[in-house]
Amino acid sequence: MHLEATQPASALCAPPNIERRLELPTLGVALAVHGGFLLLTLFFKDLPILLSAPLGSLLLAWYGSLQHETIHGHPTSSRRFNALLGGLPLSLWIPYAVYRETHLRHHRHGGRYLTEVAHDPESFYLPAGTMSDAGGVLRWMYAANCTLAGRLILGPAIAMIRFWAGEFRKILRGDRRRLRIWSRHALGVGVVLAWVVGVCRIPLIVYIALLVYPSVALGHLRSFAEHHGSVDARLRTRVVEAHLLWAVIFLNNNLHIAHHANPKLPWYQLPRAWRRMRVAAQAQGLVFVGGYWEVTQKYLFRRFIKLDGDES
Repeated sequence: MHLEATQPASALCAPPNIERRLELPTLGVALAVHGGFLLLTLFFKDLPILLSAPLGSLLLAWYGSLQHETIHGHPTSSRRFNALLGGLPLSLWIPYAVYRETHLRHHRHGGRYLTEVAHDPESFYLPAGTMSDAGGVLRWMYAANCTLAGRLILGPAIAMIRFWAGEFRKILRGDRRRLRIWSRHALGVGVVLAWVVGVCRIPLIVYIALLVYPSVALGHLRSFAEHHGSVDARLRTRVVEAHLLWAVIFLNNNLHIAHHANPKLPWYQLPRAWRRMRVAAQAQGLVFVGGYWEVTQKYLFRRFIKLDGDES
């Protein structure tokens, strides 16, 4: 089953650089995220750290979900305008252009190659031989990253280091496009830090350790059980039926089967699409009906995926 977002009739007098289609729910999320970030950082030092840090990490995770929506062509059909909403590097570590490129590659071929290392840039599986070639500490880290506890604690660091190493190698090989992307990204990071550190006086280490890192961990919570290797490519995607709070923070991307079947569908239409798929998906064992609590109970210290080359 494949659903497409309906294109409304064109307005008569739309701005020349913004497509006439405008999705108000997503635009509302963008306003809430950006406005919330400005207010929270501005008053960060006036709030208890036990309140401001969790709120900040939730806002950054919400912003990551907004970026995901803009990559899929929301809230308008203007790629430039959508990038303006999602392109500022509030989480510092990944350029928007690279995220867009790798995520759209993740969606290629109708999902036939999900989890396959050679084709899927968002796979947590490793190339054959990685475990046998790794030292003891690295083997332990890779294995821990297959549990939910490890993914939340170590996962962000592992993802960042592996990502940066790969990008650095591309630049060293003379990839000028990557160099331009990272140069623009550095300017964006400078703008963010000028506000966060220069204006709001939030120490850089506090921003990274208490807002950025936990927000990446929240993204890993969402993605932890989304994909699992299977001989049948149709069985490689899972759904976590989340509490309303998480569904809003993740913009219904936890309904991942519906998202992959309808990648152009905006987040607020995914629940309706999912209701049509739920019975069949549940019969195939692809649904965590207990939400992230069920995922936690099953996989906090137990591996969700088996690493290639790991026989344990």
